[in-house]
Amino acid sequence: MLETLAIANYRSLRDLVVPLGPLNVVTGPNGSGKSRLYRALRLLADTAQGGVIASLAREGGLPSTLWAGPESTSRRMRSGEVPVQGTVRKDRVRLRLGFAAHDFGYLIELGLPMPERPPAPEPTAFGLDPEIKRECIFAAPVLRPASLLVDRRASHVRVRRTDGTWDDVTQSLNNADSVLAEIGDPVRTPEVLYVRDRVRGWRFYDALRTDGDAPARQMQIGTRTPVLAHDGRDLAAALQTIREVGDHLALAEAIDDAFPGARLHVRRDGVRLGVELEQPGLLRPLAAAELSDGTLRFLLWVAALLTPRPPELMVLNEPETSLHPDLLGPLARLIGRASHRAQVWVVSHAAALVDALRQDPECRCIELRKELGETRIVGQEPLDGPAWAWPSK
Repeated sequence: MLETLAIANYRSLRDLVVPLGPLNVVTGPNGSGKSRLYRALRLLADTAQGGVIASLAREGGLPSTLWAGPESTSRRMRSGEVPVQGTVRKDRVRLRLGFAAHDFGYLIELGLPMPERPPAPEPTAFGLDPEIKRECIFAAPVLRPASLLVDRRASHVRVRRTDGTWDDVTQSLNNADSVLAEIGDPVRTPEVLYVRDRVRGWRFYDALRTDGDAPARQMQIGTRTPVLAHDGRDLAAALQTIREVGDHLALAEAIDDAFPGARLHVRRDGVRLGVELEQPGLLRPLAAAELSDGTLRFLLWVAALLTPRPPELMVLNEPETSLHPDLLGPLARLIGRASHRAQVWVVSHAAALVDALRQDPECRCIELRKELGETRIVGQEPLDGPAWAWPSK
């Protein structure tokens, strides 16, 4: 389980260290930084796929994603006695992302490339592409010289041997390639393989489709599907998989909790499968194409959260979208059940859903607010956060 998430210099997240538990709810008013925190977690996941540079490019490039305020703000600035103004910078401008679990931690620092000396005969068209300046894997809970296991500086990567000495793995790693994506020797760098596989197993849901053309509304070729697709295209197969090899009782309970007296059916037409919902008072079940957006979305959450193959981390972005308030209670209970098998992260601004989730004793509510453009955690003073250390120069 992740215990700490740390972000520095990413948009409004100037320096944020977030404590995590089995069930985490991120909330706050519009513009407080909920989406930024979610995107930072996505960027961390992209490092294991080798796509962090491309993800930053889609956001406008590294310069547009960096913290736009001063390096630090004084007490007089925060109180309004003096205007917010820049100071002489003491640290390098870098985007920093990291996490610590119960056993290992990982962090990455990205910055702009140094100018070429002497200048190249023909200027490059990619001079603003970010580079990976530093990557570290360390023994939890905090990065210290003695806990550092894998250390990457620019293109040079070294790993600590069992006797405490260092072994050079490579001195020519491309500055755009992550250690997690490019290095994987089970003998020399088992820590890299372990962290990479864990990060690649994180599951994000923020694009479940319920529009009129959504694939989930149509009959689809069905194969055993223990993990719902990110857009929900294989909904019928995922529900049938839960019924056959998962917790079929929990599936029936979730449907009855949300739609009392209703029964879920998976219709078969040769190799194609489709969802139908039988409801009290109707003479025939309704096909997925006939269901309301809210009803279909709830069925998608049922398929995602009751997965027979739970991940280590499941992240739900605004799961309340399209749902009637009456469905938020059943959804909260469904999320609470899922958090017993996987660490769950929920980003939401629906007060009813947040309040329902907070009833769970394992829930950690992370309420965000903006102060002088900087995202902060409500109630967390500078010395209240979990222990975290970025690498020294």
